[in-house]
Amino acid sequence: MKEYPEPLNLKAVKVFPLAERRSLSSLKKMLIDPSASIPECGAENEMVVEECARKVVAARERGSSVMLIYGAHLIKNGGMRIMNELLRGGWITHLATNGAGTIHDWELSYLGRTEESVRENVAKGCFGTWDETGRNIQLALLAGALRGEGYGRSLGRFIMEDGVDLPTLSDLERGLREDPRDPLAPAWADLLHVMLQHRLDGGKVEVKHPWKETSILAEAFRLNISMTVHPGIGYDIIATHPMYSGAAVGRVAGLDFGFFGRAVEGLDGGVVFSVGSAIMGPQVFEKSISCVNNLRLQAGRSVVQGHSIYVVDIQDGGQWDWAAGEPPKTNPAYYLRFCKSYARMGGNMRYVQCDNVTFLHHLLNRLKPMMERFSSPL
Repeated sequence: MKEYPEPLNLKAVKVFPLAERRSLSSLKKMLIDPSASIPECGAENEMVVEECARKVVAARERGSSVMLIYGAHLIKNGGMRIMNELLRGGWITHLATNGAGTIHDWELSYLGRTEESVRENVAKGCFGTWDETGRNIQLALLAGALRGEGYGRSLGRFIMEDGVDLPTLSDLERGLREDPRDPLAPAWADLLHVMLQHRLDGGKVEVKHPWKETSILAEAFRLNISMTVHPGIGYDIIATHPMYSGAAVGRVAGLDFGFFGRAVEGLDGGVVFSVGSAIMGPQVFEKSISCVNNLRLQAGRSVVQGHSIYVVDIQDGGQWDWAAGEPPKTNPAYYLRFCKSYARMGGNMRYVQCDNVTFLHHLLNRLKPMMERFSSPL
């Protein structure tokens, strides 16, 4: 029988200093001021934004979840300050993004620049192989797992606290010897392995983030707002780094799936925004709400209901009226996952064809005056 092949030795991949990369985007050019004038989004979309704002206020008044699920282009399009204004206003109770959303967020807070030419760098064998990005995100996740934190909170803490404190090798070894059945033992073992392999000592690993005030991850951590990340193994450039640990990434992402579920559990009468997330958002949401409904039915409770879902993207939605239901399989619109999946999730789903930052900018402006209706912050 033919012998099964050995996996490629990814630990031998050569990485390069991030500062040497030609970055395509910078904070100086991309960051949008929330007080700046807003591009028009059309009369119909303006009406939808007004509806969204009313539903967000109603959800917050009743204590329901308001979830904002976003893709990486929201970062690359400069929407961080707008997002952080929404967080500080108390309008969002849960954030979720993919791995790329966190990579751009981290690189901007650390370097002030992000994004590379995929076509150019793949041909050179250096796409994604940037030392500081892979190394520091991996360290943040390895350390966060020891605290029982998910991906989002671990990296938000790393940015806000300018690095991380690592335990000593002897402390990790002692923990594994004395209590190998501890739920954190796998996390201890993963960190110990990385520290030995890469000759890291315990103590403070200091990594300055001069532009942390632009980071959504850091702001969510500072405000103690639930922030989850839903990566894929091999999806993100950090997988090219020799320090990459699929086990560690899976551990913190698995925790985040549970935190995401906690937000869905509070979604009765709440609001979901899926902004520029064509794959991660709908895929994670449909599994999570199924888990929540499963647990509710076991407890004799009703399934999640009364929620509103707004899916925002610049595509035309397959030129299908999603308010009329799901298209037949013979219609190309049927294969738009970011519309179809959410249309199946109960509640009321509306598709909004609009630039992601423009939509959120309009939403922020609609919500700001509504703050005056409350005697105290939400």
